[in-house]
Amino acid sequence: MSLLTPIESTALPVPLAQASGGAMEDAAKPGKDSEYLSTLERGLKVLRAFDATHPEMQLSEVAQVTGLSPAVARRCLNTLVQLGYVAQFGRKFLLRPEVLSFGTAYLSSMNVEQVILPPLQKLRDDTGDSASMAVLSGTDILYVAHVSTNRRIRLGANVGTRFPVHATSLGKVLLAFQPEAGIAQYMAAVDLQRFTERTVTSHAALEQRLQGARETGYDSALDELDYGIVSVAVPVFDANRKAIASINCSTSTTRISQDELVRTRLPMLREASAEIGNALQRWPTLMHSLQHN
Repeated sequence: MSLLTPIESTALPVPLAQASGGAMEDAAKPGKDSEYLSTLERGLKVLRAFDATHPEMQLSEVAQVTGLSPAVARRCLNTLVQLGYVAQFGRKFLLRPEVLSFGTAYLSSMNVEQVILPPLQKLRDDTGDSASMAVLSGTDILYVAHVSTNRRIRLGANVGTRFPVHATSLGKVLLAFQPEAGIAQYMAAVDLQRFTERTVTSHAALEQRLQGARETGYDSALDELDYGIVSVAVPVFDANRKAIASINCSTSTTRISQDELVRTRLPMLREASAEIGNALQRWPTLMHSLQHN
């Protein structure tokens, strides 16, 4: 999750329907479930609009980023201010620390610290690399666990960080083991943005990498998301051998070559993946949370 500037607010909560314009705003979108709440979707869209690129925004900027009308964006912001999730400084809006309650609720209720962190911490301790676990989220990966080192790299990651699937070893190895329909859906939606000279930017090249990951059981990325970063990743399977997450080791290219990273880290990653997969059998709530519908 992104941490943004804390500020004080004395506003009291108000009913969501009252602030958002009533029942007409809650009408389901065509083709969606009859109980789908468009107002909730819009409110969440406004919350997710704030990020490192947009830490604070005026109303017009929020409307532009979210694609909502200014009137709807204003009602969403007003509600979020009243509930304590957003603050207003003059004409600028920004997140408050209260939004962290969403992330901590997931981490604590799913027992992520007890189940996932120990194998990742062992990877970090044994290798000196950062170790992470991620899941698919649209055309991105979403970090659900991360154990860092004291070594500084240009591109940091934390729980809640999102990176494009096609530019990461975590993303490509996880996508490779998805059903064909899921891969096709991803290919139809993705914009293969270039981040470095080594970023995969064609569908043909990406499909070749996915095939290689399926054959070897891993993917390794060198300078694909940013220069100076090398990583290797393997999938995490559930009891039905469905890939529900991926884990990796990542470090600076000044420490180790890509070939040496793969050779030395791959056995440890596979052991950690198996350990996490077995642990998930004992924590079915977390496993069900990680599984894709």
